[in-house]
Amino acid sequence: MFDSSRPRGRRTFDDDEPRDLKFRGARRKAVAEADTPDTGDRWSTWEAAEHGPDPIPEWVVTEHAAVDDELGILKTGKEADVHLVRRGVPGTDRSVLLAVKRYRDADHRLFHRDAGYLEGRRVRRSREMRAMENRTSFGRQVIAGQWAAAEFAALSRLWHIGRTMGGIHVPYPVQLYGTELMLEFLGDDDGRAAPRLAQARPDPDQLLDLWRQAVEALTVLARCGLAHGDLSPYNILVHDGRLVLIDLPQIVDVIANPQGRDFLARDVRVVAAWFASRGLPAELADPEPLITTLLAEANLR
Repeated sequence: MFDSSRPRGRRTFDDDEPRDLKFRGARRKAVAEADTPDTGDRWSTWEAAEHGPDPIPEWVVTEHAAVDDELGILKTGKEADVHLVRRGVPGTDRSVLLAVKRYRDADHRLFHRDAGYLEGRRVRRSREMRAMENRTSFGRQVIAGQWAAAEFAALSRLWHIGRTMGGIHVPYPVQLYGTELMLEFLGDDDGRAAPRLAQARPDPDQLLDLWRQAVEALTVLARCGLAHGDLSPYNILVHDGRLVLIDLPQIVDVIANPQGRDFLARDVRVVAAWFASRGLPAELADPEPLITTLLAEANLR
């Protein structure tokens, strides 16, 4: 499993020990209590947030004078809702659309199969560990923080890998602010999101190209010792002809997690079944040879 692609000085998905929550909480409270801007729904939270990997793309709006405008909901889900937000500097043409994923509060959150995904992730503080295991209110909050931090760190790592080595595409993770994750919006200037793979109706040549991209992405994940954990045609976007993986809070370390093999195999079978249903030749869509290859790539022979 190679590791050199981790952004230096940044947390990775398995660095689970909480940061200085009191300090960060005070910064967030100060931002929340600040005067509301004359335009927009709130001031930008960039200054108080954890930022995405370097180099930060030029399109990211980092100015302190920026404001956020809520434009609506892109997607609702059991774990989180995804909102469309425009962040810009009033009086200028400096603005960008962002997808903002907001995890639900601890009383309403329902992470499916969270016990299985959390295997292999541990916090060093026994109080947090006991609370997580007992699913107390505090424990659910800790788990929620882990999901958000895990997705942010996984996106940061995979974006860096894709940029430097190729083979995989994910949205750029702009910032993490509490349990709110701001991401690159993949869609058009009018706010229409890129379609999901499940919505695609590719011709035979396009289908073959998309399958090649899917295999490449799965191979990159396996070489990193990872599995998406919940991969399906519904959490893969098709943007400008490229496959883009999304929804990564449950990313699995296939080495540390006792169920790692099963998660990897499930990802392959679900995706291969969709391609087979769209007419990919059976010899290509057979998931078993690919599963064997990926397990070898992950050193899980």
